Amino acid sequence: MESVQAAHGVPASHEAQVVIVGAGPGGATAAYHLAQAGVDVVVLEKSTFPREKVCGDGLTPRAVKQLTAMGIETLADDGTALPGWIKNHGLRIIGGGMRIEVPWPDLASFPSYGLVRPRQDFDELLARAAQKAGARLYEGTTVTAPLLDEGSGRVCGVTTREGMTVSAPVTLVADGNSSRFSLALGIRKRDDRPMGVAYRKYFRSPRHDDDWLESWLELWDGTPGQSRLLPGYGWIFGVGDGTSNVGLGILNTSDAFGKTDYRAMLDRWLAHLPEDWGYVEENSTGPTRGAALPMAFNRKPHYANGALLVGDAGGMVNPMNGEGIAYAMESGRLAAEIVAQAVAEADDRRRERVLESYPAALEAEYGGYFTVGRLFVKAIGHPAVMKLCTRHGLPHPTLMRFCLKLLANLSDTRDGDAMDRIITTLNRLAPAA
Repeated sequence: MESVQAAHGVPASHEAQVVIVGAGPGGATAAYHLAQAGVDVVVLEKSTFPREKVCGDGLTPRAVKQLTAMGIETLADDGTALPGWIKNHGLRIIGGGMRIEVPWPDLASFPSYGLVRPRQDFDELLARAAQKAGARLYEGTTVTAPLLDEGSGRVCGVTTREGMTVSAPVTLVADGNSSRFSLALGIRKRDDRPMGVAYRKYFRSPRHDDDWLESWLELWDGTPGQSRLLPGYGWIFGVGDGTSNVGLGILNTSDAFGKTDYRAMLDRWLAHLPEDWGYVEENSTGPTRGAALPMAFNRKPHYANGALLVGDAGGMVNPMNGEGIAYAMESGRLAAEIVAQAVAEADDRRRERVLESYPAALEAEYGGYFTVGRLFVKAIGHPAVMKLCTRHGLPHPTLMRFCLKLLANLSDTRDGDAMDRIITTLNRLAPAA
């Protein structure tokens, strides 16, 4: 296992079978599974751990499944959460003057619980698991450019600001929503795909150990029901460490996108929450921070000339609920399986054919669902539609159970119930994303 910290100021050359740009959930998950398969993999991370990321910190059963696949323990033998984790039962939805709790569905394909853990140490947990499996991790190492083969133009490695060169026949691009590495390859985001923004803040609160993820479907500019309905959604997630993660999100399908002071929007919403919850400035533990949410495959192609895009770099955030961690981890695992098969091929033609199967595998997994999601976010971008849905949808528990399955992408594709079959059919009939 090589040093965690890159040697600054000393040029170094390394060779590997795979180099990964970024050690977030997608990159770290890919590195873990590649190392487990015996692949020589180098991971380059521009920050040093622990490091903060803008996120709601909520993990749905999809993400929990990927943690289990990495051998990361989250629960004790009695089913309670281990230190550092807080277990949740499902989603508490508030809107239309109603408050309902919808449990995570009981499925064969996914666990029946979710978790919360701050990104401050969640990403490091995954990166250390990859390192323990045998991946070579370099922190504080900023990738500046791809290495290109002069004859073919194929990506054959990377260079870094610190003077490091890593040569590898395969590169996984997992450098997040801005993905400067993708831009260096000429792969730009698509403007015909949805984009979201999220802003969040941490507060000391007596609600820190709430074991439901709370979602507010109506955000008001002032007194609820007597002021302007804002085109977004809010969340309150107990972190379990004495604080709550409180934030809001808005989609670019809304007329207010790009024209709104999101920090002020968050402050106005918080001002009308119950005072004893503690979401006031004197209880804040840090500033309000925001980030973009690249959704529904907003950057393509996902494979070209030796480089595969993973997670946010490939626009794999779920447009239905803004979830990104699960899809980063899933795409990282999928990329690792394909790359491990490819590097085992002795024939160059065969190796390339295997790598070229990655986009099709992503389409098969998410294509139809993301298309349905694009139609969904276009509709709820209109506040009147959102208001109609909350007023007439929330009073029907069966409908809300279906909505949770659909929005969180949680269903059994085989031997599922009637709701699962409807969702599977929708995804199958929808054109590719």
